[in-house]
Amino acid sequence: METEQARPLAPAADRPSSDDDEAALHLKKIQRRKFIKICGFLTAFVLILVLVIITLIFTVFRVKDPVIKMNGITLTQSANSTILKAGTNLSFTADVSVKNPNVASFKYSNTTTTLYYHGTVIGEAQGPPGQARPRRTMRMNITANIITDRIISNPSLQTELGLGLLNLGSFSRIPGRVKILNVIRRHVVVKMNCTFTYNISSQDIQTQKCKRKVKL
Repeated sequence: METEQARPLAPAADRPSSDDDEAALHLKKIQRRKFIKICGFLTAFVLILVLVIITLIFTVFRVKDPVIKMNGITLTQSANSTILKAGTNLSFTADVSVKNPNVASFKYSNTTTTLYYHGTVIGEAQGPPGQARPRRTMRMNITANIITDRIISNPSLQTELGLGLLNLGSFSRIPGRVKILNVIRRHVVVKMNCTFTYNISSQDIQTQKCKRKVKL
């Protein structure tokens, strides 16, 4: 009778272990939880960042309307009856200011101010391009010649000269651009219509009414 040969047992390391499977499964769960937490943190951070940017755009970085103001009109000569003759050289200087309430500069191109006498254009002044610094006011003086023939031909002139007051009007237009952080760009056109009473002797504006309009 042949002796039955004993079979060797498999090494313990080659045997499947339920403990190892549970450890691997637990590790995967931990890694998955960490991944979900990281994704959640990143999503929350992005949402907060977007919310902050939107808030800044509609508050601090919101493009506000520049404000234009007519500070005064000065005639180079006294507008009396002896000077206001046909062909007389007469000019005016308009003192105009632009207030920029934005956090970025307001760059404007050529400015225009037209002077009226009872609805008739008597002069037009053009100013050079410039820049109003953030939250600052820029003042400029614009000078132009007056067409005296158009004033003399108006029947209201003699009465107003007797009172020492001239009823004038003006229209100013300033086109420009506001650029914030090289991201937000807005083209802006500021317009202003004014009617005012000009005191001939003091060369000051006595009463003034203005309507402003801003086109974005």
